[in-house]
Amino acid sequence: MNTGSDDPGEVAVAPDKARTDRREAGSEGRIGAGAGDSAGLGSRAPNFIKARRLLHLSWQVGVFVVGLAVVGVGIVMLPLPGPGWVVIFGGMAIWATEFVWAQLVLRWTKRKVTEAAQRALDPKVRRRNITLTVIGLAVVGALAGIYLSKFGLVMPWKIKDQ
Repeated sequence: MNTGSDDPGEVAVAPDKARTDRREAGSEGRIGAGAGDSAGLGSRAPNFIKARRLLHLSWQVGVFVVGLAVVGVGIVMLPLPGPGWVVIFGGMAIWATEFVWAQLVLRWTKRKVTEAAQRALDPKVRRRNITLTVIGLAVVGALAGIYLSKFGLVMPWKIKDQ
């Protein structure tokens, strides 16, 4: 019997062997995982890397550093021109190849984006968004008309020169 189990039908397994079996089983062997909760979670490193502890640790450090660099570039792109959020999520995807926490963050993000897309496709929400867009464009057009009637086609930083 396994340690801590009173089930007579369970086969006795040494604690070290059970730990190894759980690690090799991947997500199915995780304690407390519900059905489908942790499907696909864990390292996606090649087996020859996972078999050697020091090599796997080096692999994880490398993946973390590369992911950190990509996320850093994405953060720099947020105020600058460029696809900042896309690059940040790309870095998270790099981290998700090795780290469970990043996989869970990406799952949560995908779920929220899908929910937002479904809400945006709701006819009431679409009508509201179109109405707000038309009102916003009308306000911008009115302000542009007022500016053009008052100053003509002069750039704002050259108004004092007139």
